[in-house]
Amino acid sequence: MTMGNNDRLLEQHQGEIKGLIERALMEDVGSGDVTTLATVSPGARANAHLLAKEKGIWVGTCIAHLLYGQYFTDVSCTVHANDGDPMEPGQVICELQGSTAQILTSERLMLNLVQHLSGIATWTHTMVRALEGTPTKLLDTRKTTPGLRVLEKYAVSMGGGQNHRMGLYDMVMVKDNHVDQCGSITLAVHRVCDYLDQHGLDLKIEVETRNMVEVAEALSLNRVHWIMLDNFSPQGVRQAVTEIAGKKVTEASGGIGMHNIREFALAGVDFISSGALTQKSKALDLSLKIRR
Repeated sequence: MTMGNNDRLLEQHQGEIKGLIERALMEDVGSGDVTTLATVSPGARANAHLLAKEKGIWVGTCIAHLLYGQYFTDVSCTVHANDGDPMEPGQVICELQGSTAQILTSERLMLNLVQHLSGIATWTHTMVRALEGTPTKLLDTRKTTPGLRVLEKYAVSMGGGQNHRMGLYDMVMVKDNHVDQCGSITLAVHRVCDYLDQHGLDLKIEVETRNMVEVAEALSLNRVHWIMLDNFSPQGVRQAVTEIAGKKVTEASGGIGMHNIREFALAGVDFISSGALTQKSKALDLSLKIRR
């Protein structure tokens, strides 16, 4: 995805993101931040900064602008980095000026989101670097935190990865359980094609395969666009890619991490998908401090 596509992703889901912020505020603040209400004068003003405590990729400008532009409006926020920018330990990422009470009340939500998203972008960036010099691209999956999918996929794109399908509605994915329910890949795909035609849907069809017999079956079906090689070894991926010979898009998935991602890429696959981008990345260490 290009930067323009990333911007459109956020624009298309603005309502969803605002809803997330509002639910998070209700969860955290509820009827009021009693500690701040008790200890901080209503008219108190403060300056604060968000500081990077480790190296990584920043994602949070979009959050800061929304949080302080619409919800904590008595705080001005100046962000010194764009989403996707590298950051170094000790770097001041953004500065806050205004209501002390609002800065304190917003602190945890701000940190929870930007630490999580920056962690995803940083881990994605690390895996993308392992693919340098190969044509293979890194994809995310639907293995996201419920309610956070748009932001997590945005973070993946900021780390240099690419977004796969957003949900169950924008692409067909015929997985092993679908095949087993139908009895064969061929029958499952025929049923999919009938459904798409009856409902006037123009969606790409991807088929998950478990062995070379299933690869050959998926390859024989004209309306299949994309073949996933699930839990194949690098040698198995190479064999499948040779057999497919560019007739379909190829994707390797399952059991792929930093220890072997490059080996899979060198097998010639078009894409590698990894649920670890959103499931196993750790929150980046950032801190929000009020200046004395």
